[in-house]
Amino acid sequence: MGVVSSEEHCTLKGKMLSQNDKKLEKLDPFYRPSLSKQKTSAEIISEARNALRAVRTQRPFTPREDLRKLFGPASSRTPESRPPSSFSIHASSFEFSDSRPISGTRLSPLELKPKAPASPATVEDFCPSFPKPPVDPAKIRRISSARARLFRAASQGALLPARTLLPTQSKRVESEETVTTRDSVVKINGIYLTESKAIGHLKSHPLQLTYDGDFSKITEQEMFKGATTLPFHLRSGGDQGKRRLRASSSSHSPDRLRLDIRAGSKADLQEKNTEIEVDEVFWNTRIVPILHDLEKEGNIEMVCAICAQLHHALEEGNMLGNKFKRRSILLKTLYKLVDVGSDLLSLKLAKIILALKVSGKNLLNVCKLIFKISRSEKNDSLIRNDSILESLLEVLRSEDLQANTEAFLYCMGTIKFISGNPEFLHEMIGKGAVEILMNLIKQVNENTKESGTCLPNSGHLLVQMTATLRNLVDSPLARSKLLSINALPQLCTVMEQYIGDKDVCTNIARIFSKLTSYHDCCVALASYSRCYALFLNLINKYQKKQDLVVRIVFILGNLTAKNNQAREQFSKEKGSIPTLLSLFHTFYKLDLHSGKRWGEGDERPKAPRPAQAEDVLIKLTRVLANLAIHPGVGPAIAAHSHIVGLLLATLESKSIDDCEELVINTTATINNLSYYKVKNSIIQDRKLYIAELLLKLLVSNNMDGILEAVRVFGNLSQDHDICDFIVQKNG
Repeated sequence: MGVVSSEEHCTLKGKMLSQNDKKLEKLDPFYRPSLSKQKTSAEIISEARNALRAVRTQRPFTPREDLRKLFGPASSRTPESRPPSSFSIHASSFEFSDSRPISGTRLSPLELKPKAPASPATVEDFCPSFPKPPVDPAKIRRISSARARLFRAASQGALLPARTLLPTQSKRVESEETVTTRDSVVKINGIYLTESKAIGHLKSHPLQLTYDGDFSKITEQEMFKGATTLPFHLRSGGDQGKRRLRASSSSHSPDRLRLDIRAGSKADLQEKNTEIEVDEVFWNTRIVPILHDLEKEGNIEMVCAICAQLHHALEEGNMLGNKFKRRSILLKTLYKLVDVGSDLLSLKLAKIILALKVSGKNLLNVCKLIFKISRSEKNDSLIRNDSILESLLEVLRSEDLQANTEAFLYCMGTIKFISGNPEFLHEMIGKGAVEILMNLIKQVNENTKESGTCLPNSGHLLVQMTATLRNLVDSPLARSKLLSINALPQLCTVMEQYIGDKDVCTNIARIFSKLTSYHDCCVALASYSRCYALFLNLINKYQKKQDLVVRIVFILGNLTAKNNQAREQFSKEKGSIPTLLSLFHTFYKLDLHSGKRWGEGDERPKAPRPAQAEDVLIKLTRVLANLAIHPGVGPAIAAHSHIVGLLLATLESKSIDDCEELVINTTATINNLSYYKVKNSIIQDRKLYIAELLLKLLVSNNMDGILEAVRVFGNLSQDHDICDFIVQKNG
């Protein structure tokens, strides 16, 4: 057998002891030998350091508005200074001659200069106006009677034809024209006129009738277009056109000139005339019968079905938009049906009217019409079934913001209402609502920066847009979209520019309070270097506005919860600690002198929640606890007599049974501050008084409160006086 050395003997003994210890640990519940080493000072300090922790709290409560209005009951706007939420819309509200959108640029007046008489070498000398041949008296009577019928129909408002024309019955009007480049010659009804004279002749005679065995009805637009259309090679004024003119003038033959020009123009106009003829056939065979059905049908359900049929036919015939020449006739018919007063029918009409790209007052009225319907929550299903959301988003996407601010306001009001319905959330985000809203907000920021002032209408619109975003950010997809397009700095810019608009700032604060509950959003917001100065300015400006302040403080608590750099950046902002101290003092006094909820709401909610002033104190002590984790900020707060004094006063006046979260947050803040052993620490100077206050927590039935009190005693018990106090009080 080998000899076991002393070292090996000790090793074996150690292994045997460890095995025995394991057996004792399993079998003997009364005695367990302690073999652990005594912790070093560094390890003790490290454990104490790890005990410094951020404090969590709930997001501020936002009550749901029972009534759907542009501005809720908590709005800072007076009823006189805000657009109305209630109004009436009738057919008479619309303009029957819908105009193009205003461009916003003023046109300079035309300079009318007298022209010198044309030289004898011009073409007009070779194409004189021939006298009109005598007209048959029977033809004159037919023309007069036809013209009288047309004017009588127009004066009576009969814009739709009395019967539907079949394709074989439609007559193609072939305009007779003779045109040159400079002094153009035009033949109308057998009369040769220069181009300028022809235009004046057509304007003075809006309805021209020709006779070729049958009568054809020609609109003013068609006749004017047909009389002034120029062949391409003549409109360009190129060498080819000049050569033709010279050749024609040398022949001294007006008939030859007229035949050449008609041959060239016929090829150019053939394609356009074919398109016009196709539109005429489609209008007469498909659209006109539907319009007649709309005028005579009295059943609401049938009218709604006909409207759906009309929308489909217009889409099939490529007649949607504002380029369709009979659009005014169509709109007039639709406007009349608004007076029926059916919400279902009004949505059908609004969808077609928006698809026809109305502008100006009509765009405003149709947005108001949809807004009025959306104010009733029971109509959400109708709005969803008709897919009106897509039409509203298209208005925001394609129309000009500055020219249609009021229309955008009511359009956004509707979108805000339905965004509060979870059933619309996924659809809105999928159709690009987040990107559209942020693009509009960017436009408002740029316009405000250029003008140097905040327009009231822009402020009203921003309230609706930010309230909609507040609803959308509940979705993870919306949050990721906001991060991908770097939207948070844009929202901060809005708060900076509209810092005087409390409603806008409150809505954005609600957005940030939701977003900063997530770490990636905290990082994105903290990357905006001016956000801390912005939040401090808001606190100073609205110090007694609880609904805004409580959210700003909650956001600061989220930013400083896990980011040591954010704690340092905030503490270095000018006036950061004094601002928090002033806020603490203000709401501590309000909480002492108020037995009910302080602020704009009067009724206490059914669910037990902290009073409004108390809620601010809860969020504020959380910010102080988070800041105290930073090794450079914590000692400064521990040495601040006013802050420590307010913390101790809160512990003295509050019971954990009545104000659990506030007492626990305050104790956690004192625990973080008690870690720092600095000479001027107020915590160390008043450690015995703090120990007396914490005894109340030790004898309570609240385990969270007991745990926080023990943590504080863990730091303070390094002092012999605290140890003696604990022994004397049977701690």
